[in-house]
Amino acid sequence: MSAGNFPRTFAEDALVSSKAVVNKRWQSGDNGLAIERLPVKESFKSRAYSAIKEAITNMNIYGSDEPLLLDERDISERLGASRTPVREAVAMLEQEGLLRAVPRRGILVVRRTKAEIIEMIEAWAALESMAARIATRRASDEAIAELRAYFKEFDLSRIERDRCDEYSSANIAFHQALIRLSGSSMLASMTENLFLHVRAIRHRTIFEMDRAQRSAADHREIIMALEARDADRAERLVRDHTLRLARYVEDHVDLD
Repeated sequence: MSAGNFPRTFAEDALVSSKAVVNKRWQSGDNGLAIERLPVKESFKSRAYSAIKEAITNMNIYGSDEPLLLDERDISERLGASRTPVREAVAMLEQEGLLRAVPRRGILVVRRTKAEIIEMIEAWAALESMAARIATRRASDEAIAELRAYFKEFDLSRIERDRCDEYSSANIAFHQALIRLSGSSMLASMTENLFLHVRAIRHRTIFEMDRAQRSAADHREIIMALEARDADRAERLVRDHTLRLARYVEDHVDLD
């Protein structure tokens, strides 16, 4: 055995020993960064965040010109939580552009300008139309057929105004389901914060100038294109359907 073999073996042993020491120090926190396993139970901050965001999503934020102000103390009492997790949740929603703290007034639900809403609708059109294209390849026949269930309780040839809230909710659920049919978590994530504003403006305008009847006709055609696995037609129909909303907002809706 050559003498050169001993230093190499010794070096390898030393390296293994060194790694063991480093791992032991890391696990014990000797390096200054002691990390403990996160608790399985969801934090109050996360629960407050989810609850407040869901409440904002369900608000008709463009139904009135009056500012929509939330009270931190009232939210805390409703949630049965202290104000600290509520304050942390609000800070997270501020970062997402959904809320804004206003000194001496409260927490303001952010409304977008008309130009911003149009840009959001255009972005939604691009994402949802791609979701429709992907859905023609990935979604099962059963999943596509379920889209019809959203409107089974409505006479789509004549949707009564006294059912506007019901139809609006079904319409919005249809568009969310269409995104999910793609099976793309990335598309779902990208549309999440757009959804709040697009949903609100759809709700406000759905019964203006017979848009509900046109919407129902569009939905039928979209479903048929998906059932036929016609990717080009499904993508075009979904894109055109949403862009008509953008044009309507531009021509008829006053938000500024």
